[in-house]
Amino acid sequence: MERYNPRVSEPFWQKQWEESRCFEASETSDRPKYYVLEMFPYPSGRIHMGHVRNYTMGDVTARYKRAKGFNVLHPMGWDAFGMPAENAAIERQVHPATWTYENIDTMRRQLKLMGLSLDWSRELATCDPEYYRHEQAMFLDFMEAGLVERKVSMVNWDPVDHTVLANEQVIDGKGWRSGAPVEKRELAQWFLKITDYAQELLDALDTLDQWPDKVRLMQRNWIGRSEGLRFSFALEREDGTPLDERLTVYTTRHDTIFGASFCAVAADHELTRALAERSPEVAAFRAECAALGTAEEAIERAEKRGMPLGIYARHPFRADVRLPVYAANFVLMGYGEGAVFGCPAHDQRDLDFARKYGLPVIPVVAPRDADPATFSIGDEAFLDTEGESVVLINSDFLNGMSVPEAKAEVARRMEAAGTGQRTVNFRLRDWGVSRQRYWGCPVPVIHCPDCGMVPVPKEQLPVVLPEDVSFDKPGNPLDHHPTWKYVKCPRCGTDAQRETDTFDTFIDSSWYFARFCSPHADVPVTQAAAHYWMPVDQYIGGVEHAILHLLYSRFFVRAMRRTGHIHLDEPFTGLFTQGMVCHETYKDAHGRWLYPEEVRFGENGPVHAKTGAPVTVGPVESMSKSKRNVVDPENIIAQFGADTARWFMLSDTPPERDIEWTEAGAESAHRFVQRLWRVVNEIAETTAAGAAMPESFSPQAMEIRKAAHRALHAVCQDIEGLRFNRAIARIYELVNTLQGAVRTDGAPAADLAWALREAADILVQIANPMMPHLTEECWKVLGHEEMLATVRWPDADPALLVEDTITIAVQVNGKRRDDLTIPRGAQKDEIEASALRLDNVRRAIGDKPVRRVIIVPDRIVNVVV
Repeated sequence: MERYNPRVSEPFWQKQWEESRCFEASETSDRPKYYVLEMFPYPSGRIHMGHVRNYTMGDVTARYKRAKGFNVLHPMGWDAFGMPAENAAIERQVHPATWTYENIDTMRRQLKLMGLSLDWSRELATCDPEYYRHEQAMFLDFMEAGLVERKVSMVNWDPVDHTVLANEQVIDGKGWRSGAPVEKRELAQWFLKITDYAQELLDALDTLDQWPDKVRLMQRNWIGRSEGLRFSFALEREDGTPLDERLTVYTTRHDTIFGASFCAVAADHELTRALAERSPEVAAFRAECAALGTAEEAIERAEKRGMPLGIYARHPFRADVRLPVYAANFVLMGYGEGAVFGCPAHDQRDLDFARKYGLPVIPVVAPRDADPATFSIGDEAFLDTEGESVVLINSDFLNGMSVPEAKAEVARRMEAAGTGQRTVNFRLRDWGVSRQRYWGCPVPVIHCPDCGMVPVPKEQLPVVLPEDVSFDKPGNPLDHHPTWKYVKCPRCGTDAQRETDTFDTFIDSSWYFARFCSPHADVPVTQAAAHYWMPVDQYIGGVEHAILHLLYSRFFVRAMRRTGHIHLDEPFTGLFTQGMVCHETYKDAHGRWLYPEEVRFGENGPVHAKTGAPVTVGPVESMSKSKRNVVDPENIIAQFGADTARWFMLSDTPPERDIEWTEAGAESAHRFVQRLWRVVNEIAETTAAGAAMPESFSPQAMEIRKAAHRALHAVCQDIEGLRFNRAIARIYELVNTLQGAVRTDGAPAADLAWALREAADILVQIANPMMPHLTEECWKVLGHEEMLATVRWPDADPALLVEDTITIAVQVNGKRRDDLTIPRGAQKDEIEASALRLDNVRRAIGDKPVRRVIIVPDRIVNVVV
């Protein structure tokens, strides 16, 4: 028997699938639909092992569902706009489009090597004008529906890349790509009004019962609904002279108002701005805060600093108490009113601030059994607010109340006085979609000196990026293009200018799943196709996209619903977030990272493959180009074949956890490929195809049939539950069973031969989603003429899933002595007699008389002597 040769088989079957077009989907089918989608890749140049894992999981699901009789949509596209292409254009002196499309060609070829059952006829790239013209049209529809706003806002500005950064793109106060310290700037920005749907997005999380709980919690926290009180303080100068304006704050802890010892406003608050115009110190403090950027995480980590503004807020319930007002670096304009009152005893941030600036710390919530006269706060704020175990102290008319009671009373009094109002607030902010770069979808708006902002007429879409672009100057190349931005106003005909901002690439990925339904249509998505295919039944991708991409996509389908493009509430019914692929890290003697192929392991430990110098082995970490602990999938496929790479990516480790790639693991997977190939060939050689089913089966043949049908049933359940590693374990077990039963010294009896042939068919079919090339070859060896990719999934025989026997423990005086295998449902006298015949039991009894035998059906036998 020849060894299985993936270098020959894999290209052959990939060609067969492509020529037969067996993975192309159509909504004309009368079969039930199933839409499986993996998050589409950015065309960075080459696929990595994370891609292999992600797309193999989706492919197993797609192949399984197709075999189960579903009409499966499994498409592929490219998230192709973004800064990496622009940076590559600068570094390599190539056009971003050239770099991007060359990478797409490379990665498409690599993905096809994996044998994925993709419908390539629906392929799309977000940088294609044919794609983004529909994005521009929808944006204009969103404008008309009131979902778009242009306003001046404070943004994170990367002074090197000269573009706005989302908070998530600010790492330790620096731009995620350039590494430059991020600045705060005011810019006119385009926003999508996601906050219009804040409550709906929050409530609908309860309906997403096929999403991971951790993802729903992350989104719930990001939306951040809170119920609080918005109220205002009267303001005065140091000498007590009243000011005309009042200071409005929003708080969820108005029960602690009697513990307030200061107020704080954001560096961008109107009070701070006004004072900065005549105070160099306040102006300098604002500049210092601007260097922090707007990322909440960075602000939270920074040392809490403040600048007294020389004004005071009068306490709403104690006329003789006034609170100093500070500008503070930890207060954000984007949340609430950009102003807070500080209660140091019950907020750690406020406590740190108060200790730094010598402000009073007044406890106003304490355990019910505490003495208000002696209860004090040390280095940690007292944060307990739950139930009847805590009460208000040092709080005038609130003393003795629970926290909820105190909140209600404060709100009632302020509302009666006209100074406050109970309010629901959200942490979620509107989505700023402006980016100051070239390689993105142009915003389809024209700025006219007479007409203002004018939408580009739809018949003039797409607004296409100019090809003759220069990256010689810093900033957005569209801004300094000599001709592109200069146009006539479509309303009045006067000289006007195009908007030079391009869209955040999250817009591109917020509706691509809908475009896949009708990728060649003259509208963003046809109603019939969307109605048939959407929502996506199973979406697969990294947990790093748990908040922004998924939340934006959920918003986008609601916006498309509002404008009549789609009738859908949620884009993804099921969501699965897979773990990362990891590998050891290596460094040479100079501390430089090394690729795994640069390291050789010998008797004296790891050394550099070329120089023989010692190498330091570091921790196992997620594969990354920066640490060079990456394995090229194309090299693995060339060495072992795609099926080996697929099998290893699915085996051993639960798919939601990280997996470590090892050479030994890949070699083990390849050995199993050859084992499965051998056992199928041995069965094919010793049994006949197409034989009639025997009327009866020997116990051995029946055990083979049971093992096969139980594996079939279990693999179905495991794939349905996305437990791919468990499905693989069942296949291992079945191969072991068949290897033990195959005879090489002659033909087996007719009943055993039939059972082996049936089991081989089942084995090949249940392994097909994981190893499609190998199993196509095996299917052919077993004498089948049709492609396995087009064959229906077999049905398990329910009668063969029932266990005929059970194994129970046998004890003597409570000590386990042996196990007894008996027919299920055996009578008690049969069980007792069988147990007493066991050698180990007889030895334990010896010459002692048996007083009684206790039998717990299907569980245990205890012999009492």
